[in-house]
Amino acid sequence: MQGFSRRRFLGGTAAAVAAGLPLPSIKADESQLPASRMKFGLVTYLWGQHLALPELITACETSGLLGVEVRTQHKHGVEPSLSAADRKEVRQRFEDSPVTLVGYGSNAQYHEDDPAKLEANIELTKRYIQLMHDCGGSGVKVKPNAFVKGVPREKTIEQIGKSLNQVAAYGQKYGQEIRVEVHGSGTSELPVMKAIFEVADHPNATICWNSNGEDLRGEGLQHNFGLVSPRFGNTVHVRELEDSKYPYQDLFNLFRGIDYDGWILLEARGNPDDKVVAMTEQRLLFEKMTR
Repeated sequence: MQGFSRRRFLGGTAAAVAAGLPLPSIKADESQLPASRMKFGLVTYLWGQHLALPELITACETSGLLGVEVRTQHKHGVEPSLSAADRKEVRQRFEDSPVTLVGYGSNAQYHEDDPAKLEANIELTKRYIQLMHDCGGSGVKVKPNAFVKGVPREKTIEQIGKSLNQVAAYGQKYGQEIRVEVHGSGTSELPVMKAIFEVADHPNATICWNSNGEDLRGEGLQHNFGLVSPRFGNTVHVRELEDSKYPYQDLFNLFRGIDYDGWILLEARGNPDDKVVAMTEQRLLFEKMTR
């Protein structure tokens, strides 16, 4: 598929969805799917939260999870408070390793009914964008993140969408993708995310699929996937892949069906004694499910 970019492919997917054409079946014969170009990495929540940056990079190298989304308020300390020299050191550590700094996991959110809080979250996002630009990352994860009691849902959806347009335009100037995690009370419903992104029409505002139970509601996984697939960015979050409550094989078949070449990032919730061994086991399972 030389010369055929994922963005062009997703553009075609968007047109297919708009025209009412079916997405590839989640039960498709794997021989009919494109070879997987997905990459497997780590979200530092929770398995990497207590690791200093050198330890985190070593854990990723050893386990073969060669991409990482570093999260705010974790021991590795990648925060906007870092000096220019500190940021240069973070960049150099990743450049000296095979591990890619995929981006940043922030808690910035845009549903707040208080205008001052909303503006503070937008400004904080801009600081995270600058941080990732300096450290060598490629994007910042943000959240919608809820509906506010007493505020019409439509008003909150519009506010979130307009806020995303602001930070997406700012991020574009720094080469940083805005990755909106499907997260929050009510806002993790895929029809709601679709409505948000009908307002958030800036192309640098993208969706980070989050493997929630809500994905399976309504008309099911394939339908909900199709609602938002034209706006996918370069990151997807998953939990432990052996979890029988979520159909990860079906999900990966859908991503293969759109020739997705982004990062599948492990956001594990358990607490194994040896995190590196557990990370390695997850990588091997991912490879088996996507080969």
